[in-house]
Amino acid sequence: MVEIQVALPKGTTVVSADWTRGDNGATVIVAHGAGTGKDHPFLTGYVEALRAIGFSTLRFNFPYVQQGRRMPGPAAHAIATWNAVTTFARTSDPAATIWATGKSYGGRMASMAVAEGLRVDGLVYLGYPLHPPGRPEKPRVEHLPAITVPQLFVEGTKNDPFIQPISQFEQAVATCREARIVWIEGGGHTFEVKGRKLPAEQIGASLAPIVADFALGGAVA
Repeated sequence: MVEIQVALPKGTTVVSADWTRGDNGATVIVAHGAGTGKDHPFLTGYVEALRAIGFSTLRFNFPYVQQGRRMPGPAAHAIATWNAVTTFARTSDPAATIWATGKSYGGRMASMAVAEGLRVDGLVYLGYPLHPPGRPEKPRVEHLPAITVPQLFVEGTKNDPFIQPISQFEQAVATCREARIVWIEGGGHTFEVKGRKLPAEQIGASLAPIVADFALGGAVA
């Protein structure tokens, strides 16, 4: 485990992270969802599978989790954290490409950071929260067209209250400059499929090949 300093408006804080260097020339940074932390089994399974493919990985906590709080802090704090962890990753493996990935809230915060100038080679959203659950009248899309790097949305096809109606979600993705969706058939917001009980670690690991294909396979189709 490593500690990364994050400059916030009211002073510097420290977040913990897990860094492992790989050998395939690419780094995947992993952010957690709003109600979890970096050690959630979904994320540990996802990261272990990425490491097996050869990626360098950096999995980190946002400050509110580090401080023992359950509710996310201001978006500016999350954006500052994304900037700090990306700097750490780039310093730790300077020649590697950088891929910012995140579960739900963590991915959305990455997109906001990139829209504000954070440099990465691509973004991967593991269940993008288009709007609050059941509130399609409050979409979170204004910044997405400003993003110039490739974006991959990995989404479940069923019972995800963050992207219903799906037609609205597809329209939002269509406003992006370079983006595509990979659908997980029957999956919900955490990619669980009804009638197929799998451990969270296994579900997370199952998404790693999709991300690897995106990060190592070249341009978005």
